[in-house]
Amino acid sequence: MKDANASEPSFRDSVDIMFNRAVALLDLSPGLAEKIRVCNATYTVRFGVRLRGQMTTFTGYRAVHSEHMEPVKGGIRYALGVNQDEVEALAALMTYKCALVDAPYGGSKGGLRIDPLAYDEHELEQITRRFAYELIKRDLIHPSQNVPAPDMGTGEREMAWIADQYQRMHTTDINARACVTGKPVSGGGIEGRTEATGRGVQYALQEFFRHPEDLAAAGLSGELESKAIIVQGLGNVGYHAAKFLSEEDGARITGVIERDGAVQNPDGLDIEALKTWIAEHGGVKGFEGGSYTADGASVLEADCDILIPAALEGVIHRDNANRVQARLIVEAANGPVTAGADAILRERGVVIIPDMYANAGGVTVSYFEWVKNLSHIRFGRMERRREESRNQLIVNELERLSKSSNVNWQLTPNFKEKYLKGASELELVRSGLDDTMRGAYNDMAEVWRRRADVPDLRTAAYLVSIQKVAASYKNKGL
Repeated sequence: MKDANASEPSFRDSVDIMFNRAVALLDLSPGLAEKIRVCNATYTVRFGVRLRGQMTTFTGYRAVHSEHMEPVKGGIRYALGVNQDEVEALAALMTYKCALVDAPYGGSKGGLRIDPLAYDEHELEQITRRFAYELIKRDLIHPSQNVPAPDMGTGEREMAWIADQYQRMHTTDINARACVTGKPVSGGGIEGRTEATGRGVQYALQEFFRHPEDLAAAGLSGELESKAIIVQGLGNVGYHAAKFLSEEDGARITGVIERDGAVQNPDGLDIEALKTWIAEHGGVKGFEGGSYTADGASVLEADCDILIPAALEGVIHRDNANRVQARLIVEAANGPVTAGADAILRERGVVIIPDMYANAGGVTVSYFEWVKNLSHIRFGRMERRREESRNQLIVNELERLSKSSNVNWQLTPNFKEKYLKGASELELVRSGLDDTMRGAYNDMAEVWRRRADVPDLRTAAYLVSIQKVAASYKNKGL
């Protein structure tokens, strides 16, 4: 965030401001509201790893916001900017996010203050295993108490190291693989987890576009097809969201913002080609499929229908909120719009699909992976062939009727092939994620439409989630 925005609330304060705005609209006792708001505990660990002939000390955190349901859930990020306030704010968002999408978890978050690009793979493994050891021995990584997942700077590789470290320390725990999600499929992961957050962004937009009254509130109409979209950050989330929206929904990704600048093309960028270019050259500069702009932040203000910030917190702030031209902002990252900018955009009539909903695809599919690990069976293994056999009976009967009928009719080309194919694990995961995103959107949007004192989807999302957390505490007798 720029120095000019120092007067704005911090990320943690922004979460509290939005929480308090929602609580003011609810009939909760002050004591219960405070219990929901505060972070239960934060553990700070400082550990040493011998690297390159000398001892290096690292600082990491694991925050537990709410244990109204257990285990608690939340990613581990690797970044130099990691601090206690950030992980506590992110843990709070995880509590509300899980409640909104009915994932049976409390909220947690972890982070390690490190630049992962400064170390080779072997060094990162040493660091990760030591960090995991410090958390595991305090039950801050545990299948039934605290289940991490990937976040900024981490991925399948780091989760596989953590899972293996847990198994080494708990050799008789049959559910050891459930101690962490986001693992490689070969290591107990689930199909569709890598793409999950980006796929969830796509499903969130698809559901938004199914409601003409919500589109009208944003000053939009029609279908997703041909809508101009700018994506900030082509990491895992931004890449998959851009890929699916362009390839499957026909949207135009007219701009992509990265660390070294931005590229734009009014006819739409080739996301696969751009992703390959970034992997080979370390940035977007020089990509021939669009025009390059060194000042990437300025492209947040470029003309488009939809803006998807998918990287860092606080990229839309008081200084640039009035210049943002998008009519709809989808918060694929956590906290990309500051509290100050949120108020400005709301007054301008810009609709924001909030982070606690828009990027909930990751924790939703993590939930599916955790269930898979606890059940010790791949989704679809028991029922897929039975489903195909039942479908075959229907196709056989249709073909018999066709032959015996005087009417000359035929099955649509490829119908038989598609209908006879039983659902794979990936298809079941996508189906479950789509259903979750639809249900959560309608819970949130119904409050937004029904209550005149609820000005936006963010407040509605907080209302829905806080009510669910409050109900859990009341059921416990608190």
